[in-house]
Amino acid sequence: MKILMVGAGGIGGYFGAQLIRAGADITFLLRAKRKALIDEAGLTIETPQETFTLRVPTVSAEALQPDYDLIVFAPKAYDLEDTLQSVAGASARGFILPLLNGLDHMQVLDERFGRERVMGGVAHIAAMISPTGSVKRLSDLHMLTVGPRAPGQEAMARAFHALCERTPFDRAYSEHIEQSLWDKWVFLASLAAMTTLFHASVGKIVATPYGHELNLQTYAECCEVAARCGFPIAQGVQAKAAGQLTMAGSGFTASMLRDMASGQRTEHEHILGGMIRRGQAQGLPCTLLKAAYTHMAVAQSS
Repeated sequence: MKILMVGAGGIGGYFGAQLIRAGADITFLLRAKRKALIDEAGLTIETPQETFTLRVPTVSAEALQPDYDLIVFAPKAYDLEDTLQSVAGASARGFILPLLNGLDHMQVLDERFGRERVMGGVAHIAAMISPTGSVKRLSDLHMLTVGPRAPGQEAMARAFHALCERTPFDRAYSEHIEQSLWDKWVFLASLAAMTTLFHASVGKIVATPYGHELNLQTYAECCEVAARCGFPIAQGVQAKAAGQLTMAGSGFTASMLRDMASGQRTEHEHILGGMIRRGQAQGLPCTLLKAAYTHMAVAQSS
């Protein structure tokens, strides 16, 4: 199986490198500056357990050919249009596996490639590109979930999952991948809303008189959106998420807060805005989500 990994950031760089170590045939599609750095110095991965550097195959958009069985999209959600342009030379064949946050991208990809080619994937990881260009995993969380969205995708989804089973990261095969996408989005939107609105970790928020309640109310807003859209969050999933969102002393924050603090563009339009739009379409007020979204919109405009 020949795989094109689009991007070598926190998601693409980490999971792609681990898959290459496990024997996968992966080429990274990179922009010129990132490509030059990795071609010269290799792709370095830092984890709480180890640091390693790999020499990895890279390619530029201009040199792409339709030679890949699977194209993995791992950019930020706001870079989707640029990504679609960059893969034009390779996308005439093969399946698409997006690992983006939110759900707006699925409709875009279905319209561009056809639903029968677009699989489902969920990445759970806290990772970033360090100032030196290495990919740094910040916690013990590193899980990839994959599954088919159409019957013809099952063989590819299972083959990719089999590759993941050779790696040290956690992995899962989901028969209901769209529910898995909603499960993550509901949690991420809640976490991003509260940690960016208050510029604080979960632990600091719940240490205040009303923080515990507000975190749970925000999660409840998102759960109601999912339920109205036909993807109710299971009670066990809700219980686990509620525990993470109310854990005393937790240093947990959303990557959106880190991006905002460092002056980078954020995914608030896709993570918060997308949830609000779906909620409004179902007649829901989404009051706390709107407060967090407005805060982010103001911050990004300044």
